[in-house]
Amino acid sequence: MTTGKLLIFSAPSGAGKTTIVRHLLAQPLNLAFSVSATSRPPRPGEIDGRDYHFLSEAEFRRRIDEDAFLEWEEVYTGTFYGTLKSETERIRAAGRHVVFDVDVIGGLNIKKIYGEAALALFIQPPSVEELRNRLRARSTDSEEKIAMRIAKAEYEMSFAPQFDQVVINDRLDEALLQAETLVREFLAS
Repeated sequence: MTTGKLLIFSAPSGAGKTTIVRHLLAQPLNLAFSVSATSRPPRPGEIDGRDYHFLSEAEFRRRIDEDAFLEWEEVYTGTFYGTLKSETERIRAAGRHVVFDVDVIGGLNIKKIYGEAALALFIQPPSVEELRNRLRARSTDSEEKIAMRIAKAEYEMSFAPQFDQVVINDRLDEALLQAETLVREFLAS
């Protein structure tokens, strides 16, 4: 049985990471999405088990104590995100390549664990101002929350050089093509 490779996508909120990941998952590349766990409540339209495994803060903490996560982080006070080991093992055992859409620190932690079996891509917005505009256009967060996300984005962008590749999402069509090319080359190696 073939063990799948790992594709790690990290970016500041609003950089276009999820759009790029969805595009890649639609390609015939034998990819499977690793559904992350979170302690935040679902946004409108999100479905448990498809978008995230939604856990209470107490349940998330219990699973941390049980060492059930490959990586996890308290992204904001009381709000946890993490990757369940069981998700990764299930996908790899089926011979598929695992796609992670994760926080910057989580992405780097997964890369450290899997080394050359993983490709870590950082999706970067063309500028902080463009990122602010994208977050406002989403209309899912208050101005206070957007300000928090921008501050975090500036911090996260300092980690970009630690990733295998950086894709600057200025024009979506070009970013999609670049990401797909990098992934195809990695999977063929």
